[in-house]
Amino acid sequence: MAASKAVVPGKALRRSKSAEKSSPASTRGFMGRLPSEILMTILSYLDTATLFRISHINKRFYHLASSNALWKKQYIADFGKNEKCTGKRLSGMAIMEVRDQATGYNKRLYFETIGQCDKIKWMKRLELISSHTGLPSETERILRNLQITWELAVIDKSGCKRTLELSWCHFIETSVTLCLYGGCLPNYDQISTLQLYGVRRLAHVGLKLVRRSLMAKLDMQTLTKNTQVIGQDRLVQLKLLQPDVIIGVWRDQCSVAFIMFNLHIHRLVERSIQGSSICPYVEPMVRPPYCDTDPEYGLHGYQLHIVLHNTVCELMSRSFSQLFCHRTQITDGLIPLIAIKSKNLSQHTPLTGDITLPWRCEVLQGAVENCCIMNLTLLDEFRKPFKCVTSPVSVGLANTTLCYDYDGEHYRIHYQDSDIQVKMMLDWMKEQKQFILISLAVYVSADYVNKHFGRNY
Repeated sequence: MAASKAVVPGKALRRSKSAEKSSPASTRGFMGRLPSEILMTILSYLDTATLFRISHINKRFYHLASSNALWKKQYIADFGKNEKCTGKRLSGMAIMEVRDQATGYNKRLYFETIGQCDKIKWMKRLELISSHTGLPSETERILRNLQITWELAVIDKSGCKRTLELSWCHFIETSVTLCLYGGCLPNYDQISTLQLYGVRRLAHVGLKLVRRSLMAKLDMQTLTKNTQVIGQDRLVQLKLLQPDVIIGVWRDQCSVAFIMFNLHIHRLVERSIQGSSICPYVEPMVRPPYCDTDPEYGLHGYQLHIVLHNTVCELMSRSFSQLFCHRTQITDGLIPLIAIKSKNLSQHTPLTGDITLPWRCEVLQGAVENCCIMNLTLLDEFRKPFKCVTSPVSVGLANTTLCYDYDGEHYRIHYQDSDIQVKMMLDWMKEQKQFILISLAVYVSADYVNKHFGRNY
């Protein structure tokens, strides 16, 4: 039998020390012992991505790698020739003494500019307004090109937080429907808070950055007091928390099947990217010109665009111009704007498809009958958005007959919030198997008009 080779303890010890000297841990220890001046010189040769990653090693490297001098150099190298992105920032930085700002100022400025470069280009596209809707015509394209998506934080009563990424979305003319599901969600009655975020993912020179904009924060304890069940099928029940939010709950259970948000496209890009992670975007207050010569200022010149749709297709879309109300017609604090009159057959509008609200989550899907989504865009006489609403609505059998030109059953849709009411009447034409819209009226709160136009109706 061959004898095993003896190991000399001294040699083994020397090999161990040699290996230790060349190990990554010892290298980091050596780097950590270097004076800050030498480390800053080394860091000045690094590219942006490496400099950013090094700042996550420890507190010392975070402080050194956040130096304003280093990030000023990176900023000028990457954005120095792009005046559209930087505006006055670069000239301000060139004359700014580094010591005037706290460590990390230029680093933050660098990352803000990354997002700004692409955003400036695409935000200009928001100036292209559709004559049909009075809204930006390329909202969907802008959202997709800026790589904007949405996510939902679900917080239960114990404080546990779960984040849902977007499962699917459906764009229609003036809104987008978001559906989120999956994961181990708490039961419906255990949800404390819902927080919807717009999410923009940026990629730049090897960096992957994520920015979140808070769009809605919903207190379930407050909302569940006024929750409405707007429909159900054999699998789920639809609970309407507020005009733009539905929670699908499995029937005979408390577990959540999906959460659906319906967002109007008015200011949707701004709301999705221009808030912070804790504060939503605040829409600027735009007042119409003051007028003291028109006795019915704020009561005429309205344009209405209304869409009925579901999560798959459009059922009806139509615009109405020059809607008005005389001062004497204001009743119970409401200003009526009549778009379709039941006696005017030429105004009656057919719907295409069934009034259902299809849903799907993971492996199951279904459709709730007599439900759809309404998008309402009301423009003032200056063609500026005056009131925008996107909300699921239910269709119910009407108690009265408005029009005797049809022999089918009449159905009604009624939407109401603190500022506006919408009343629609439909007739079911049995032979054609089709709904026809025979009456449409919008009632605007006089208080809402008074606040916008500075009146006292």
